[in-house]
Amino acid sequence: MDQSVDKKRTRSNEIDMLNGPLFKKILVFALPLAASSLLQELFNSVDVAVVGHFVGSEALAAVGSNAPVIGLLINLFMGISMGACAIISNHIGQRDDRSIRHAINTVELVALLTGIFLLLLGQVAAKPILTWMGTPPNVLDQAVTYLRIYFLGMPFIMAFNFGAAILRSMGDTRRPLYILVIAGIVNTLLNLLFVICFHMGVAGVAVATGISNAVSAALIIRLLCKEKEPFCLHFSKMKIYSGELNRMLRIGVPAGLQGMIFSISNVVVQSSINSYGADAIAGSAAAVNFEYYCYFLIQGFNGAAISFIAQNYGAGRMDRVRRVFWICMGASVAFCAAFNWLFAWQSDFFLGFFSDVPMVHHYGTLRMHIVLALQFIASSYEIAGSSLRGMGKSLTPALMTVFGTCLLRMVWVYVVLPIWGGYDVLMTVYPVSWVVTGLMVLTAYWLTIRKKAMKA
Repeated sequence: MDQSVDKKRTRSNEIDMLNGPLFKKILVFALPLAASSLLQELFNSVDVAVVGHFVGSEALAAVGSNAPVIGLLINLFMGISMGACAIISNHIGQRDDRSIRHAINTVELVALLTGIFLLLLGQVAAKPILTWMGTPPNVLDQAVTYLRIYFLGMPFIMAFNFGAAILRSMGDTRRPLYILVIAGIVNTLLNLLFVICFHMGVAGVAVATGISNAVSAALIIRLLCKEKEPFCLHFSKMKIYSGELNRMLRIGVPAGLQGMIFSISNVVVQSSINSYGADAIAGSAAAVNFEYYCYFLIQGFNGAAISFIAQNYGAGRMDRVRRVFWICMGASVAFCAAFNWLFAWQSDFFLGFFSDVPMVHHYGTLRMHIVLALQFIASSYEIAGSSLRGMGKSLTPALMTVFGTCLLRMVWVYVVLPIWGGYDVLMTVYPVSWVVTGLMVLTAYWLTIRKKAMKA
């Protein structure tokens, strides 16, 4: 085993996860990661805003209708990138340079192959999926155009996300954030150029997004090519190492499938929201933006839990594993709750950015007071699940989350809602599912920690 991975090699962009105080390091890791996700969401909002203001409502619907399709198709591979981060972090904790190199070579090739696969899948499946979803005929052609062009950029999206996973495994979340800032500015400027000046409509927005994704991929590849060993990217050495791939898939596939099933359950809930009319749809759509913003805070501490726990678990530092869990849990709850309550308290003000219609505000406020105000509860299963993944256990939290969050929501829609109907009853499914799922995944985490302690 190579012993050269130690704290002396930690550079300014990296975080020594194995030594010293944890709280500040976790914040330095988690907050840029949360900001990266927030920036990506805001840049997506720019796409929607540009076509909505300068093209028309049909173009707006064409871009917006693709969001669940894109999420459904790429969630699996985003889960695999999470697995890549976990296994590289684990090898860093074990100070095993040889395995780090093998894992990175495997990640490089997996990113390339999955990007090509999604590119081809998008070209073939775009129209059938959008037709199956019931996309209106007057929107379908533009929606298909957007999706096909968007998926041409999938190799770039995979390259960035898998490259960012490699950097996160070292504790570097700042440079991916800087890259996203640059790519986001490029995306915004090109959106305006292609749509306003060249009148390219939906195709212009899709092309701008593809170019910005290419920029982010090129920048992160450039960084990785300049990294010191064993983290340096070598195209000539790309190879699938079966042991590393199996470990990556064992952690990543359950997480990715969980995300896919989660998307399906949200489609079911959305279908019930649609039955309450246009104002309910608009109010819910406005409110959910703030749920996304707050969830990114949880997501940031999720990433910290996976990387810090994977490294310390690999090093056999179970005392630090437990401390990382409690710090990530406490910080996730505190940060998320603070923003939950701010948005819910000033719901009318924040909803005003999206609509002035009183009934839209009525439904939006209901969702913010029932769902958003209690969203911090989701930290319970998210942080516990990420902690288990950091220890190499991904299937257990995935199955529990699928049952507690996804299946429970479907049962609520088809069994509970017909008996006690009402928009507020529908919204209550979110906090109920978070409590049930949190209890299950926290129990699994505590049992796992207890078992590891008994073996120590």
